[in-house]
Amino acid sequence: MKIAAFHLFNDYSGSPKVLKMVLSGLVQRGYSVDLLTSRGGVLDELKEQNVAHYRYSYRFSENPIVTMLRYTYAQIYMFFFSFRYLFRKEVVFYINTILPVGAALAGRLMGKRVIYHYHENSFAKGTFYKTLASFMERLASDIICVSEFQSRYINRKEGVHVVPNALSNTFVERFKHNPELSFSMQRVLMVASLKKYKGVVQFIELSNRLPQFNFAVVLNETQKAIDDFIKENGITLGNNIVLYPRQEEVAPFYAEASLLLNLTDASMAVETFGLTALEAMSAGLPVIVPTQGGVAELVEDGCNGYKIDVQELNKIEEQIKVVLTNYKLYETLSTSAYSTSKHYSEDAVNEMVSSIIGLKR
Repeated sequence: MKIAAFHLFNDYSGSPKVLKMVLSGLVQRGYSVDLLTSRGGVLDELKEQNVAHYRYSYRFSENPIVTMLRYTYAQIYMFFFSFRYLFRKEVVFYINTILPVGAALAGRLMGKRVIYHYHENSFAKGTFYKTLASFMERLASDIICVSEFQSRYINRKEGVHVVPNALSNTFVERFKHNPELSFSMQRVLMVASLKKYKGVVQFIELSNRLPQFNFAVVLNETQKAIDDFIKENGITLGNNIVLYPRQEEVAPFYAEASLLLNLTDASMAVETFGLTALEAMSAGLPVIVPTQGGVAELVEDGCNGYKIDVQELNKIEEQIKVVLTNYKLYETLSTSAYSTSKHYSEDAVNEMVSSIIGLKR
């Protein structure tokens, strides 16, 4: 069977990482894969045999009109590209995120099965994303949600599946559980995009409040965009924090950290899963995450981390101090976090996705 996979923007964020893992697993199970996406991200590393790469140029712009024009072009390109499969009966369209609507529309017009791997929280976003989510519900043969929380916002019930995200075996194998070493780092980490709702400003404020600890944030942006953000918001950085631009490899940052924060503001956005929290747990790091969303499903409060909303910054500050000054507590949290990560295996996810693809509708 042939899988025609579509992903709009190939970068180093969570959704293309998951797609890379899924496609690798499908190839290992005997599927042949065609992948259409943009250049310059983690999907370029997909070197398995039986994966044919097709690429186009796409990037975001600071001008929203330019971004929308580029997005429209990409959808038209995907739409017409898809008709190469018109006379191929055993082809399944695999749409990663709700953005490649052009390919999904073409697939349904040709009578193909269209499977959406739904990563976004469109129900908490603007009209554009809600419209795309509406198209997804009408066009999809099956919808793969990444959490129970996310699935509750799907209006249709038939063909909706929950498959939690997982980490690739190659990623997990880079870490050896060593709570004593992690604790000794005394470093608080955040990995996020440079969006207001991600809590970057609050993370920097915490670093200023807690000069006795080190802080590092890896942002999915260019150095210039980060510098502009700091200047525009009048932010003062202390000597105990480093802001890193977009990285091809984030594993070394987890290996040199003690604790991960996810400060997404639930009043503006809700995490559907929280892949960075799972990545941190695989390195044995306790996490502090919001109380809502799919990311909260990963955490048992006081066991492998804590659930505290960013609005309670004082409480987060105090919890950081408690965790990073009490090794016995830290060791317990770290061991539990590491154990939790083992429940989200690459093999289990790939088996679930393969089963969904094999369904007859």
